[in-house]
Amino acid sequence: MAQVFNRIGQFGLGLAVVGTVVNSALYNVDGGHRAVIFDRFAGIKKLVVGEGTHFFIPWVQKPIIFDIRSRPRNVPVITGSKDLQNVNITLRILFRPVPESLPKIYTILGVDYDERVLPSITTEVLKAVVAQFDAGELITQRELVSQKVSEDLTERASQFGLILDDISLTHLTFGKEFTQAVELKQVAQQEAEKARFLVEKAEQQKKAAIITAEGDAQAASLIAKSLGEAGDGIVELRRIEAAEDIAHNLSKSRQVAYLPPAGNWAPSTGTEQRVKPSEEQETGATLPLEVFPPRDRPQETAGSSRAGPPRDDRGCSIVNALHEKVHGYGVTPPLSFRDHR
Repeated sequence: MAQVFNRIGQFGLGLAVVGTVVNSALYNVDGGHRAVIFDRFAGIKKLVVGEGTHFFIPWVQKPIIFDIRSRPRNVPVITGSKDLQNVNITLRILFRPVPESLPKIYTILGVDYDERVLPSITTEVLKAVVAQFDAGELITQRELVSQKVSEDLTERASQFGLILDDISLTHLTFGKEFTQAVELKQVAQQEAEKARFLVEKAEQQKKAAIITAEGDAQAASLIAKSLGEAGDGIVELRRIEAAEDIAHNLSKSRQVAYLPPAGNWAPSTGTEQRVKPSEEQETGATLPLEVFPPRDRPQETAGSSRAGPPRDDRGCSIVNALHEKVHGYGVTPPLSFRDHR
């Protein structure tokens, strides 16, 4: 029985030793990675090992794992433009190695190949491209600048076994002096635009004043012509038209009493005589407006009632007087004036 247990122990020990040796001879290559084998006797092998679990000889061989997925990197560069302005540019690059070039990359550059290659070639290409453009063109032609940088940088990176999936200008600024100069220029342009607007506004106001003056002069000329042809009749007509409106408004109000001008009024007794226009012109007397007896109306008696409101003939008397005065000047009254009679 003791011999059986000894054999089981020896078998388990041997199995553990074999498992340890086998485990030490295995390595895994994850997805998106590649391996390069270093042999102590043959050096770097040209065979690139793909994804999965693989064997190697312990102590004699050593696997080096590379990440072949795209990785971002920001490279800041300070350079000068064509017009000698300082430009701060930050370039963002998505890069990855060529899988077939991994043995060469490891032999020449090592595992940290990106630190050795990207900053130097990026600075070189950016300075060469930016020097071809002025500061203003870097802003207005940014797409062209980015395209030239991408073409030149891709060509340079391919010499080191690198693939650049994307290149973009993420930051572009100028020196403090240039920024202040641009701001001052913008302010000067805005002030010039404001001054030009004020000049145009003054010109328009001048034209408007000239047109208004011409219209006033033409209106005055027409009025003078009318006065020359009709004499004082047109002035008197305008005066009568104004009096007509006043009489019309007074006739609608029961709370307003109209009195003629002083010296031409006397209490109405019903026997007054009409003053003819010809007599007024000869004597120069002013025609009293309310010198006519009111129209016949029914007398109110105690207890009597009327069907409608009391009739007010003051407006009619005024209109009749104005109408006869207009005929005295030989002017035909307007239609609205005749309708009040």
